Amino acid sequence: MSEQVRSWRLHRRTTFSERDLAQWLNPIVSGWMNYNGRFYRSELYPLLRRINVYLVRWMRKKYKRLRTFKKALAAWDRTTRQYPRFFAHWRWVPEF
Repeated sequence: MSEQVRSWRLHRRTTFSERDLAQWLNPIVSGWMNYNGRFYRSELYPLLRRINVYLVRWMRKKYKRLRTFKKALAAWDRTTRQYPRFFAHWRWVPEF
């Protein structure tokens, strides 16, 4: 699964909107959460956090005003509070 997440190269898909990313990622990640989460839920947490790190990198590349880490972190906190179920894995791991 880690290899597949790396192969997606999320941070390079700056032409996608947030909604496009969510529609693309949610079925895959929720399937992993449903299947692997029943047996090794704690093993999924690092993978889901890594997806969040890639999403923050995507934000920083897509939006020029979020290039600094401090501004990107503030935007991440604001987004996860306003839309807690936008991405499927935010139910388990909203922080990065």
